Amino acid sequence: MIATLVFVDVKPENVEAFRAITVYNHDNTRKEPGNVRFDVLQSNDDPTKFTLIEVFESEDAAKFHKTTAHYLRWRDEVAPYMASPRKAIHNTPVAFD
Repeated sequence: MIATLVFVDVKPENVEAFRAITVYNHDNTRKEPGNVRFDVLQSNDDPTKFTLIEVFESEDAAKFHKTTAHYLRWRDEVAPYMASPRKAIHNTPVAFD
């Protein structure tokens, strides 16, 4: 299993558009074979900061996700919304529900 935390800083004027396309990506990612969870979190302290928690059964499932139409649409659409490049940290779950 692989869990990836993705940190995204969004320009204030793009927060609502980012939320909308990210929910679209979430809804479709949850339908993928091999997806365990896909959470979208928005900071209470700074609404321009988002954290995505992506969990896949395997590296292959995570790689497949990057080839899907919904991910590619999300990637391309959010690029101009970002205040800085997104940061991903890959993890192996140790204690996980």
